Formats: sequence, C-alpha cells, structure tokens
Amino acid sequence: MKTDNYLAGQKILVAEDDENSFYLLEYILKESGAEIIHTWNGEDTIQALLENPDISLILMDIRMPGMNGIETACKIREFNVDIPMIAQTASLMLIEEQHKILEAGFNDYILKPINQDLLIKKLKQLLNCIT
Repeated sequence: MKTDNYLAGQKILVAEDDENSFYLLEYILKESGAEIIHTWNGEDTIQALLENPDISLILMDIRMPGMNGIETACKIREFNVDIPMIAQTASLMLIEEQHKILEAGFNDYILKPINQDLLIKKLKQLLNCIT
C-alpha cells in the first residue's frame, strides 16, 4: 500500500513489548514518514512522553510487563488529556474489555494481528491527516 508520507512531521510513540509486533508497526509507520519512539513498558512510555512533549500519538499494547496499557493510559490522562492514544490488543473478545480501554482514556483500539489499512485509517482520523 502506498502511503505518500501522510504522517511526515508526526512523532509516534509505540509502546510494545513484543519485538515482532513492534517491527510490523515500525514498518507501517516508517512508510508513512512518521518519526518513531519505541518503549517496552508502561513506565518507560510515561517517561518518554514527559521527555518528548511533541509526541503526536501513542500506539500502545494493552498487555505489557509491569504497568499494563490500561494503567499506563490512566496515568497519562492525569497529566495529558489531549494526546490521541490507540490501544492494540490481541484479545478484545469481551465487550467489557472494550469499555475498560475507552474508560482508561484511549481514543480508539485495534486488534492484533494489525490490519495495515485499518491502522492507517485510524491514524489519519486521529491526527486529522485525511487526504
């Protein structure tokens, strides 16, 4: 899929502890022209956001070691209510988990394995990059 650098100038924080999942996201995002910051857990994600206030969006795995994605999102919303966040999860079987994700402050979610076209659509919507 041709992406035409639709995220050029955007900085995306990818919080993902699975190396293969990160490589897929990195490939999709690099094709878009985005700058990528990678963290492996919730604590590092919060620190990276504090150190990089120009981050445009967070793409965060729900199941990370230590502080999970739900807890991390809640903590982020305590000091940053504006940054768009997309949860990524392999298990969105229960409607209850959908509610937890949205109640934690995520703007949206995407299921693993990641559908590239759907992710691009969500990124464009949240970052107002509709072309």
